[in-house]
Amino acid sequence: MRTVFAALLSAFALLVASLPAEAQTSVADVERYLNSVRTFKARFVQSNPNGSIVQGNLYVWRPGRMRFEYDPPSQLKIVADGYQVTMWDPTTKDFGQWPIGWTAASWLAKDPIKLSGDLQVEKFERGPNGLLELTMTQARKPQEGKVIVRFSENPMALQGWTIIDSRGQRVSIALTNVQANVQLTESLFKNESGR
Repeated sequence: MRTVFAALLSAFALLVASLPAEAQTSVADVERYLNSVRTFKARFVQSNPNGSIVQGNLYVWRPGRMRFEYDPPSQLKIVADGYQVTMWDPTTKDFGQWPIGWTAASWLAKDPIKLSGDLQVEKFERGPNGLLELTMTQARKPQEGKVIVRFSENPMALQGWTIIDSRGQRVSIALTNVQANVQLTESLFKNESGR
């Protein structure tokens, strides 16, 4: 489970990337879109390296809050409450906490979100059906893997991402039913782990 959690968080960190000059117009559009979204919720389908597929709900409330809630039979939850990220699974008794600034998810919590920094884009591609794909690596640690982040271009919307780790294993997240700027409750972002 920790590998899956690390892969999810790596995707978020790698989204914050500096892009080549020829992609500046599209990057500005992506950045404007991300900063216009204060809250969102979506369904996600996660495909893991072992072939398993899990799904659930993702909630984000910027700045600082997000929640991955997996569908039964999984009881895994990953919650950022504005200060720290907590992962817990009552079934396996797996538990972990990290300061939000230390996690790869911190780009999603920032306000404003800036698509520049310690990461770099290897590829910027327009795929079929108006899909934008950004392939990114960490500038200081390119050997640690890469992420391919997907956006629809018209209208602009985050569609998902694929993390490729240093061993070549892939974790893919596909988002559906993305609803931006919806009302969310504070209770979604509270640590329920009892710790």
